[in-house]
Amino acid sequence: MPYTPLNRNRITQALRRLGELAHDQGAILEISLYGGAVFTLVYGSRDSTKDVDAVIRPSEIGKTLVARVATELSLPDDWLNDDVKQFLAAKEAKRSLPEGEFGEGIRIVVPTAAYLLAMKLRACRPPLPGFAGDYGDIRFLVQKMGIASVKEAEAIHDRFFPHDALTLEAHEVVRGALRSRP
Repeated sequence: MPYTPLNRNRITQALRRLGELAHDQGAILEISLYGGAVFTLVYGSRDSTKDVDAVIRPSEIGKTLVARVATELSLPDDWLNDDVKQFLAAKEAKRSLPEGEFGEGIRIVVPTAAYLLAMKLRACRPPLPGFAGDYGDIRFLVQKMGIASVKEAEAIHDRFFPHDALTLEAHEVVRGALRSRP
C-alpha cells in the first residue's frame, strides 16, 4: 500500500472509528499518543504524520480493533503502533484530552509539553528525505514553552531522563530555536 501521510482529519476519523468499535464491544480503550500525532492533533504545528505512535490499553483488544480500522479505512497495518514504547521515560507526565472527543469507547492522553520536549531532545533525529526529524518539533516546543536558555531545556530533559546527557546536537538545536525567537 502506498504511503499516505495521516493528516488531522484522517487521524480523527481513525480514532473515532476505533472508539466506536471499542464501545460496540463494551470496552474503553486508553490510548497514549506521542510524537507526530500530538503535533498534528493537539498543537497543529504539523500538517501530517507518517503514523500514530501510541500505547493502547487494553492492548489485546486494542490491537485487534486497530487492525480492523486499518482494513475499513484503507490505512497501513502499522498506522497506529507502539514502537515508541522503547523511548518512554520511567515516569511520564501526561494529560487527558476532553472526554468524548473521539467517542465513548476511547480515552486519549498525551504527553505534557515538557515531557514531549524531553522525548524530542533525547531522540534529536536530523531531518532526512521523507522524514522531518525532530528539530522542527524541538524548535516549536522551545518557543511555545517560552524556554529562555539551553540550561532550562536541559533541566526539563533531565527531569524525565536523568541518566541520559543531552547531545551536543540537541544543545545546538535549542540554541538555534532561541536565536530564531520572534
